Amino acid sequence: MADEPISFKEMCARFDVTPRTLRYYEYIELLSPIKEGRARYYGPRELARMTLILRGRRFGFSLEEIRQWLLLYNQKGTREQNLVWIDLANRQLAELEKQRAELDETIHDLKALRDKTAESL
Repeated sequence: MADEPISFKEMCARFDVTPRTLRYYEYIELLSPIKEGRARYYGPRELARMTLILRGRRFGFSLEEIRQWLLLYNQKGTREQNLVWIDLANRQLAELEKQRAELDETIHDLKALRDKTAESL
């Protein structure tokens, strides 16, 4: 069943993360698994949060930005969380555009240097 908690090992496999990563996300309070003795189990809430965490990392957000954003849901609700998300996304898009421009310039310079070197041979 979809609502059945999954084990620590299954969580690592499902999201292709190391045990160390999963323990770290718990340590910094991104995830709160159900604990039974030393065993950890992850329910639908934690699965959704892990999806958001990994998506946020892929987009270049820091773990602290993701943690703060996830906290907003419980503190202020979905609307406030979405407003903050839009602001974060706008800032990150500007940063990615800047990085792309720098990368394009670097590629151009490298090609020019390669071509100049090839011509000199």
